[in-house]
Amino acid sequence: MSVKGLSGKAPSALHTGAVTQRRHKLARVALQRAITFLVALLGALIVLAPILWMLSTSLKTLPEVLVFPPLWLPSTLHWDNYSKALTFLPFGLYARNTLIISLSILVGEMLTNSFVAYGFARLRAPGRSALFILVLSTMMVPYPVIMIPQYILFKNLGWIDTFLPLIVPP
Repeated sequence: MSVKGLSGKAPSALHTGAVTQRRHKLARVALQRAITFLVALLGALIVLAPILWMLSTSLKTLPEVLVFPPLWLPSTLHWDNYSKALTFLPFGLYARNTLIISLSILVGEMLTNSFVAYGFARLRAPGRSALFILVLSTMMVPYPVIMIPQYILFKNLGWIDTFLPLIVPP
């Protein structure tokens, strides 16, 4: 006498079928993960290739840079290229100017944008929607339209050859 389940099959056969389905599902999941990993790896290589090329080129001599077909690895590493690049122009002055301008813009934008965003988000006032549309529409004006009037304004203010036009929003 054999014991059969509702499907007419022995319980061990039911169990074997479920195990096989589970194994197939796990195999599909593993294959999907492998494909996802390979796509991510390919994307990372595509993103990193220009950086690796830049690093490789920075360590080459000029003739090695200009050779065709290009060489990925230099014959000898020329670390002195970095000292030449940093001393050829006043790098310290340029770095200081960049920090002054960037930090000034960062602080100014954070303060002004925080106040404006809070006002639009929390305060209810008549004309608020119209004012918001006005702010958005001024942001959408193409720069070539305002370039010459802005230059004339900066000239009249005496801001030409200063950092102020870069820092102070027009």
